[in-house]
Amino acid sequence: MKKLENKVAIITGGAGSIGKITAKLFLDEGAKVMLVDLTEDLLKTAVQELNSEHAKYCIADVSKAVEVEHYINETVKLFGKIDVFFNNAGIEGVVKPIIDYPEEIFDKVISVNVKGTWLGNKYALPQMKDGGSIIMTSSVAGILGFANLSAYATSKHAVVGIMRTTAIEAAPRKIRVNSVHPAPVNNRMMRSIEEGASAGNAEVVKKQFEATIPLGRYAEPIEIAKLVLFLASDDSQYVTGTTQVIDGGISVQ
Repeated sequence: MKKLENKVAIITGGAGSIGKITAKLFLDEGAKVMLVDLTEDLLKTAVQELNSEHAKYCIADVSKAVEVEHYINETVKLFGKIDVFFNNAGIEGVVKPIIDYPEEIFDKVISVNVKGTWLGNKYALPQMKDGGSIIMTSSVAGILGFANLSAYATSKHAVVGIMRTTAIEAAPRKIRVNSVHPAPVNNRMMRSIEEGASAGNAEVVKKQFEATIPLGRYAEPIEIAKLVLFLASDDSQYVTGTTQVIDGGISVQ
């Protein structure tokens, strides 16, 4: 039997690299999947690439309660239930020291990464089946400090607080809640951070980042997706309230 046979999953940030490849794994394991993101063109492309009648999409700004409630309700309307919620949407902000960090960008990062994550749990939980799973994307920046990424690091630390609180509150219904903490991932977000760290020298910055990772490289999106699949499936029946670090060894140094 497939790991997610007859399960229904929501993936926010569904048009991004981790979201899309996780959706592919979920579909391969028997799930029906609702992709949620901000841009319809990217969502349409993602669904076309997935090429499955069981993949649908919903446009939403995760920082707005009415739009979060809408994607939750649309999922239930289309698929009848929610078993798995991959609360994954997030933005990186800019790369600047605190003294130069624009307040309006700080506010936006917090709005998407913290409020958006909180709203997702708030509206998903009442509609979720007992025994389900919530997986929340934090970062290695959610357990360590990183210079020039104050908004991002702050937001990803906050995700841990939301996760732990939700895990306690959801436990009576046997709903598991965990966070995943990737190292730098080989995707668009890291290209943005590399360029922001030193315009025109992104490849040099990448090599500098890689030099701080004991395994010597970035994570690939599929590696994060495999961890998310484990947490979504019944293989993780006794795992809740945990910070699942997948960082190539950065945090042990």
